[in-house]
Amino acid sequence: MRRVTDPVLPTPDVPSSPEPDPVLRWRAAADRVCDLVLAVASETPAVLERHVPACPDWTARDLLSHMVGLATDVLDGDEPDDHNPGWTDRQVARRKDRDVTELVEEWRAHADGLVAWMRENGSRPLNDVVIHEQDLRGALDRPGARDTPELTIVRERMADRFAGTVVDLPPIALVGPGWTWVNAGTVEEAPTRLEADDFDLARALSSRRTEAQLRSWTVRGDVGAYLPALAGLGDLPVTPLPE
Repeated sequence: MRRVTDPVLPTPDVPSSPEPDPVLRWRAAADRVCDLVLAVASETPAVLERHVPACPDWTARDLLSHMVGLATDVLDGDEPDDHNPGWTDRQVARRKDRDVTELVEEWRAHADGLVAWMRENGSRPLNDVVIHEQDLRGALDRPGARDTPELTIVRERMADRFAGTVVDLPPIALVGPGWTWVNAGTVEEAPTRLEADDFDLARALSSRRTEAQLRSWTVRGDVGAYLPALAGLGDLPVTPLPE
């Protein structure tokens, strides 16, 4: 089964107006996820036992357990460099008997502590919550939060990460209606160019789009050589995610 590795990026934060503060954006995203799962739990709790297409080994509740567990483990000083499957699976296993309300209570109890930790150590937990929020929304059929400051921050981070893995390849341009990026030179000069929705490009940079989707967006050149880098957070899905 496909397991998606969390992105672990060095993200020193020196917020300056008017740029959004990534630490405060983490809190906004976490609060949004808490409100989402509590609403679903009160309306249709069985939906939380659906498996998550982006992380098919986990149910929606399991994915929430990981998101909560990451915050707890980081504060406890238990964070491996690679966020390996053994570490994330333990987060889920430890919370197997907890309901959504208990999970949200744990997360909220640690929120202030994690905010303080991020002020000292950088806001990499933002990457996890933003990417997994969309994974969770796909499983719950609750789309939303596709054009938020926090998603913009993480898209840029994932683009920087991608750039670092394709330095030996010719430049590639990613072009959306509101967001354009190229790793070297200009968009017009890039031998390979992909055009898609801004949200789809963000998800592609997080290994959440199929090879067929990536190829269908390629309006110039060949994306083939870049596919291993685009699978940097886990194997590309075989079928499109329900988002």
